[in-house]
Amino acid sequence: ILIVVDGAFSMEGDIANLPELVRLKEKYGARLMVDDAHSVGVLGKTGAGTAEHFGLTEKVDLIMSTFSKSFASIGGFVAGDAKVIEYIKHFARPMIFSAALAPGQVAAARAALEIMKNDHERRENLWRNTKFWHNGLRSLGFDIGETQTPIVPVIIGDDMKTFMFWKKLMEYGVYTNPVITPAVPPGRQLIRTSIMATHTIEQLERALEAFKKAGRELGLIS
Repeated sequence: ILIVVDGAFSMEGDIANLPELVRLKEKYGARLMVDDAHSVGVLGKTGAGTAEHFGLTEKVDLIMSTFSKSFASIGGFVAGDAKVIEYIKHFARPMIFSAALAPGQVAAARAALEIMKNDHERRENLWRNTKFWHNGLRSLGFDIGETQTPIVPVIIGDDMKTFMFWKKLMEYGVYTNPVITPAVPPGRQLIRTSIMATHTIEQLERALEAFKKAGRELGLIS
């Protein structure tokens, strides 16, 4: 049995209940694999991801992630027991039919890893900005669901209203991502926002003002 889960979910920013999954893994003798595409560089004391966030790194059998997000490159990795990795090298079709990364891509990923390991100020800025954004949107009356991460949804619940809101925000100079069915279930259509360590509080304040104007114009908030 292999349990596979996202560490942080990409649409609504909630974090997997890893302690419960570890309990189930141990109860049924399964293995646990975590896709940390949206967690590495963000969660955990050193940015090592969801398992580090919960203090369960030794309990997770496989951790995979992409280089296209926090690493600012292309490609990805799978980390785990040496025998399992050797098996993947020989039997995983995506691995067999993939070319090696270009040297520049490897260098970019390695440089990003060094920054993650040594520059804790960036992660502190990220979480400061995230908290500010969460509080700002909630204070305006928007529904941001159960997000626990810098991925922050603004749940609209209707395809057309989501696109109208997205268009209004663009007119006010704020870029977001509209997400509709089937990417999310009916009634959970949303505007997806992503907070970065390099955002300034002034930029976030300007974005909140745009959300307030657009939201009131469309009757989404009072």
